Amino acid sequence: MPLGATPTGNVVNFSIFTRNGKNVILDIYEDEDDDTPCFSYEFDPEINRTGDLWHVALKGLPENALYLYRVGGEFNPEKGFRFNQNESLIDPYAKALTNHSIFLQKRKEGIPSGLSVEELDENIKPGMPKCVVIDDEFDWQGDRPLNYPLRFSVLYETHVKGFTASKDSNVRHPGTYKGIIEKIPYLKTLGITSLELLPIHEFDENENIQVNPKNGKRLKNYWGYSTINFFSPKASYSSSKEKGAAVREFKEMVRELHKAGIEVILDVVFNHTAEGNEKGLTLSFRGLDNSIYYMLEENNKAYYKNYSGCGNTFNCNHPIVRSLIIDCLRYWVTEMHIDGFRFDLGSILGRDQSGRLMENPPMLERIAEDPVLRNTKIIAEAWDAGGAYQVGWFPGGRWAEWNDRYRDDMRKFWRGDGFMARHFATRLTGSSDLYLRDGRKPFHSINFLTSHDGFTLNDLVSYNGKHNEENGEHNRDGNNNNNSFNYGFEGPTVNSAIEKIRVQQIKNFILTLLISQGAPMLLGGDEIRRTQNGNNNAYCQDNEISWYKWSDLEKNKDIFEFTRKVIKFRLSHPAFMRPEFFSGRDGQYNAIPDITWFNEQGLPPDWSRGENYIALRLDGSKADVIADRDDNDFFIMFNASPCDITFHVCSAPRNKKWYRAVDTSYPSPVDILESGKEEYLKNQNVYVVPSKSVAVLISK
Repeated sequence: MPLGATPTGNVVNFSIFTRNGKNVILDIYEDEDDDTPCFSYEFDPEINRTGDLWHVALKGLPENALYLYRVGGEFNPEKGFRFNQNESLIDPYAKALTNHSIFLQKRKEGIPSGLSVEELDENIKPGMPKCVVIDDEFDWQGDRPLNYPLRFSVLYETHVKGFTASKDSNVRHPGTYKGIIEKIPYLKTLGITSLELLPIHEFDENENIQVNPKNGKRLKNYWGYSTINFFSPKASYSSSKEKGAAVREFKEMVRELHKAGIEVILDVVFNHTAEGNEKGLTLSFRGLDNSIYYMLEENNKAYYKNYSGCGNTFNCNHPIVRSLIIDCLRYWVTEMHIDGFRFDLGSILGRDQSGRLMENPPMLERIAEDPVLRNTKIIAEAWDAGGAYQVGWFPGGRWAEWNDRYRDDMRKFWRGDGFMARHFATRLTGSSDLYLRDGRKPFHSINFLTSHDGFTLNDLVSYNGKHNEENGEHNRDGNNNNNSFNYGFEGPTVNSAIEKIRVQQIKNFILTLLISQGAPMLLGGDEIRRTQNGNNNAYCQDNEISWYKWSDLEKNKDIFEFTRKVIKFRLSHPAFMRPEFFSGRDGQYNAIPDITWFNEQGLPPDWSRGENYIALRLDGSKADVIADRDDNDFFIMFNASPCDITFHVCSAPRNKKWYRAVDTSYPSPVDILESGKEEYLKNQNVYVVPSKSVAVLISK
């Protein structure tokens, strides 16, 4: 122990698991492009085996030595065994891989292409990636994970490459970890607390064999939801092409983000791997012990259970696999200083070895209760491709969840759908229908309106339907249920009236998200109106469709400034970040309820009516009961109807008056006013809220 390759002085200890393999060979390579090892060591089971762990200590290896394994044994797919001593295998615990593509190699050998290798990728070399021996030594300069409480967090989801890959990003190292470092001033100005990165665990972008029918170019696996190795940061995201450089550069990125007060959260994909179904490639787990690492069909173990929709399902609740996942999470927290994880298709981690959903899944409970991960954010995508849907019911105690009910209900309300006010109010106040019953808190709801998967915010108000033709699947892929609206024209327009309402709706969405109870997550680029031209499934678009267009920052400065100010507004007011649900009774600290709902006449609303406008009063007394801190009171009016609405405003607290803090119908920069510069209302009794807008009043 430990598993993997561990250097100590001039010795490297190699250790790998296989239970059913009969013999293990460790191959050492002199150069990353070599096909033949310079040295091979065949393990003696009498000397180099302890239980199911095969291990050897080698002296005299060079720094960043390269290695792979081969494992012999029975090849009988119907019994679940796929051993082949002639196939090279990646160590599941390898901490870095070389920048090679086995999928590119297969195409070079004749798998359907239609394009030359050079046209596919000019940077990545074809061939089997080699594992790199990594020394964990790094000057962290005193850094530790920040671990902000979820309720004080504003998450920002983005893609390492796409964030700075475009020519107008004005960074020296586009599309890399260093590129992220160069954009830290931008993130600081925006004011987010937490950077949530799409998968950075090693994957192979050349796995995709589709071609863009518009230009004939080969498409990629851009998002990265097809992991090859869970311990290795993606080598191609490093600015340096030296062996193992990605580890150092990733650590530098985390350290510098932490210095700027920004957390790092990783999107992790433990539900399946890139090895695919029975027709897929053997890269690692399949050749080490296929029947342990994957869920196989009972009647014929040559076939894989497919709850991921990607060909195979990782056997997460096998004890060996549970240990691998925990070891991996601990590594990213202790050695890489990560602050949290978002678990893709998290429901798969709750399935037993036969695929059944468990009431108390050991894997989910272990993650929630692990002492090393105790302060780490754990966020579930609480569903999978096998029919599981567990939003509000995700087991394991302290898990937060991506709340797609929030996304859908908020989209419908602002689109103007009828009878949505009651659902809107529930989502705005933390989704107590989902999280109150099992003792969780409002902040366990990760509120989002857009994410990598679906429309961007700009496209949500610009397209009635998806436009995924360039994905090469005849527009059949992607979600058809987007709850979007184009306001009169499909796509970009020069019509000023349509453009005005789109801008207003974008501001409505951003404001609603950031004053809702729960933990908000912004999709990166929404603050500058990033568009994907109506593509709501850009998983394969490693190009300008997905990348940030930094010229949009100046073009849409008003939206950026509005977003920046609203983030600051939220983080300045504990009333929007409450640690508990509203009680529904009179407050404990004064005679005013924590929250009071009103119709436009200032009376209690009839929730059965179809109007899509509503007002509320938010009491600020002891808004932060943990810190024993008061806040201002707020009167907030939402109008998603096609008409202007005159709201009767309730009385301000004693000795205070109402001031306008936000009105999304106003032009920039007076749509939101800085603290201390709010506008005093001469008429304290009524306020006209124009169609499709929000107004926030603050008591002072």
